[in-house]
Amino acid sequence: MLLKKTCEIAIFLMILSIIPGFAQERTKINDTKAKKMLVGKHLFSLQWISWEYFGLVNVTEKAGVLYLKGEQNSRENDDFVSIDGVITTVDAKSFTFEGTIITKVSHINSGEECIREGAATFAIKGNRKYWRLQEEDKPFGGVAGAWYIFFLKNDPVINF
Repeated sequence: MLLKKTCEIAIFLMILSIIPGFAQERTKINDTKAKKMLVGKHLFSLQWISWEYFGLVNVTEKAGVLYLKGEQNSRENDDFVSIDGVITTVDAKSFTFEGTIITKVSHINSGEECIREGAATFAIKGNRKYWRLQEEDKPFGGVAGAWYIFFLKNDPVINF
């Protein structure tokens, strides 16, 4: 009886492990200094929304998985960008994100939301103080955007 119960539990756990949302592999950390720099709150921006008022993203860790979630909202209209997902890999100058980025900009794509799903890479180029989305597949009907996550976690000069 005990063996049967143990087998049933094992089968149940195996099934749960293959269902999306239940099985999340740990984030692969190739650079611990980069991970330390990444975890926490950061300024977040899409150039079409505002360079004066930034949004925020928060990178948290739970059970070895890094989660990234945040948004930037316009103060002028209902434009916004949101990001939500997991960080799958952290390298010295980049990280790979798996999730959803939703962008709505009134003067692009007829003001309709643009949803990007799947893998994306944010990278540091040269001496810049931010990670920038690298895939420029022009999801806005032929217009490429620039999404930024800044190193700065707290800066009293920046407006939120």
